[in-house]
Amino acid sequence: MSRLNQKPPALRLQGVFKQFGTKSAPVLAVNDVSLTVERGEFIALLGRSGCGKTTTLRLIAGFERVDSGTIEIDGALMAGNSVHVRPERRRVGMVFQEYALFPHVSAQANIEFGLRSMSAAEKRARTNEILDLTRLAGLEGRMPHELSGGQQQRVALARALAPNPALILLDEPFSNLDAGLRARVRSEVVEILHAAKATAVFVTHDQEEALSMVDRVAVMLDGCVEQVASPHELYTNPASRSVAEFIGEANFLPGFGHGDTIECELGNLAARQKVHGPVDILLRPENIELLPAQPGLPAARVRHSLFFGHDQLITVQLPTGTHVIARSGPSEAYVSDLPLQLAVRSPVIAYPRKR
Repeated sequence: MSRLNQKPPALRLQGVFKQFGTKSAPVLAVNDVSLTVERGEFIALLGRSGCGKTTTLRLIAGFERVDSGTIEIDGALMAGNSVHVRPERRRVGMVFQEYALFPHVSAQANIEFGLRSMSAAEKRARTNEILDLTRLAGLEGRMPHELSGGQQQRVALARALAPNPALILLDEPFSNLDAGLRARVRSEVVEILHAAKATAVFVTHDQEEALSMVDRVAVMLDGCVEQVASPHELYTNPASRSVAEFIGEANFLPGFGHGDTIECELGNLAARQKVHGPVDILLRPENIELLPAQPGLPAARVRHSLFFGHDQLITVQLPTGTHVIARSGPSEAYVSDLPLQLAVRSPVIAYPRKR
């Protein structure tokens, strides 16, 4: 297919900046963010509180103005170059953290809110379609307070989907649900978005949510997008030590690179990429194998363990005094002070040593 026939991405941010505060005390909330989201893709903006992810979402929605850079939705310029398209004209559906349902009208009236330009027949047909898609048929007459948290979530999503927007934005949509309900509702939302063939951007600080739900994750740290990758790539091949420290549990050991191998206190390890000189080695807990102690060899010692049923995390002190965390199955009991040897599975990633 020629470039002329290719459709533009659903969303494109290029060099977006946003600053708050005063001239004497500026706060750079979004720092040179560039991001492309393809049609039908579900992507997460993942980061700690205050990293700029919600501000980025508000810039996309049009609730905030960019200071510089551009935002395009479906190929049309929405922000930048003295342009600022109002939120209601951006063809964006928003699911807020608090759902923002109208409490005085029914679920059906909430869903129909964005369909005011349709005829009565068109509105009825689209509402019925969305009710079926979100599995709310039979509940349309209930008031929001008569619905469970998960049902309210689906009404909010149904209202966002009803006008057939170019983009769905979700701002921490599961934070108000209890832990028992959260996993089920997450699965329902993913299923609904895929069935609707929707393009969605999802803001969260919860790593488990991001890694388990989306096609790609954009990790934001201090206003910058540090890495955009699939959940598997992000976890197994973090682009920087900062990303590695943020995603999942991480052990770091000092080492010295000799090209294809790295020398460290656990021996000579195969390197995933050629490295030379002082480095810090990333060891995920599941890549550390716990073995019986061998006579005549310095032993590591178990310091404590956390048992979860399906697996356990064991803190081990190496002979040098360094502590590392290993993940193991539930079958073995790791009592305090148990002597062990450690082995490392698979080639390892290393980063330049922090000075």
